Formats: sequence, C-alpha cells, structure tokens
Amino acid sequence: MLAIREAIVVEGKYDKNTLSQLVDTLIIPTDGFGIFKDGEKKKLLRKIAQTRGLILLTDSDGAGFVIRNHLKGVLPKDKLKQAYIPDIYGKERRKTQPGKEGKLGVEGMSPQVLEKVLRQAGATILSEEETTSASAQPVTKADFLHYGLAGTPDSARRRETLKRRLELPSHLTSNGLLEVINTLFTRQEFEAAAAALSGEDLSTEVVADQSERAQ
Repeated sequence: MLAIREAIVVEGKYDKNTLSQLVDTLIIPTDGFGIFKDGEKKKLLRKIAQTRGLILLTDSDGAGFVIRNHLKGVLPKDKLKQAYIPDIYGKERRKTQPGKEGKLGVEGMSPQVLEKVLRQAGATILSEEETTSASAQPVTKADFLHYGLAGTPDSARRRETLKRRLELPSHLTSNGLLEVINTLFTRQEFEAAAAALSGEDLSTEVVADQSERAQ
C-alpha cells in the first residue's frame, strides 16, 4: 500500500475502488460530467488542493480529457499534478462491451501501471516515519460517536450543522465527512467545532424544523 500525500481525483466509484486497493490517501470521484455543475465539490477540491495538493487521474478517452481540462481551468495550477494512464484497449470485467473508444479506464488498469503513472506524475510517497506522524491522533468514528455525530437519533442533523460550520458540501456521507475532516482540519479544530454543537443550539434547530413540518 502506497501512502501518498496528495489527494487523487478520479472519474467514478469503480475507479476509486480500484485505486483504493493500491494507495492510502483521499480519493475523490467527480461523478463523471456531474462535476461541471457541482460548485460545492469544486470548492472542496480547491480547499484540498491548497492543503495537500491534488493529482488528476482520469481515463485516457475523450471524456476523460474533457473532465481533466475543466478541472485544470478551475483549480490552482501550482497545486495540481497530472497522471496519465496509457491507451490500453479492452473491456472491464463488469461491462458487457468496451467503452466508446475501446480503451480501458482507470478501473481496468493493473496496480503496476497505476503505481508507475502516479510516480511519473510526481506523487509524494510518504515514508513510514512520515506516515506515522501524519496519522497521529486522527479523527475516528469513535469521535463521531462521542460528539453525537453518529449513533443517535439526531446524528444526521448534527453532521449537517457541522458541515455548515466547516463550510463543507452538504452531500458528503458520514464516511466522506470523516475523510475530509482528516484531510483539511487538525484534531483540535475538529474538536472545537464539534464541541460547539451544543444541545441548546441543536434543540433550537429541532424545534424550528418541527414547526416547519407542522405547517
């Protein structure tokens, strides 16, 4: 498993699944062309780029380059690294037929090819010492439980409130929120924001929400 400092942007969930078996870092799918209209996700990508850098790893077909070029135009160029997979023709196992151009996407690449293109792109491979230091006291699911962000009837509401206070996309799942918090914030920053989710503030929101429903 390669521990990489930069986060990696891919096109879809199958690309993410393939890559997650090789690298230990934050992997963010664009949901294909959905990224064009997703202002929240682009804002998140800019934040991550400034914090740790980004590697763009899209498919080698025309659609992949359209997505890559769009992101190159909206993200800080000095924080981007470009990883390109080779043109290999074939069909991914899950598909009944090849893609429009007949090329394998990121999900169809072997671990050896993916490691090679990431190294060629200049990915920062962390040493064991750096990895240990970087991962010291990460925010965990146990912390979510402690602060009522999981395991309680109002956990979802608490997470939504936390996302707003941290200026994070509302569509992040619980696991996605955990990943992003560990990428963009220190443990101390998380604890301060989570502790601010007081019962008084939350109950006020609950009452307001129930009032709206009643109407």
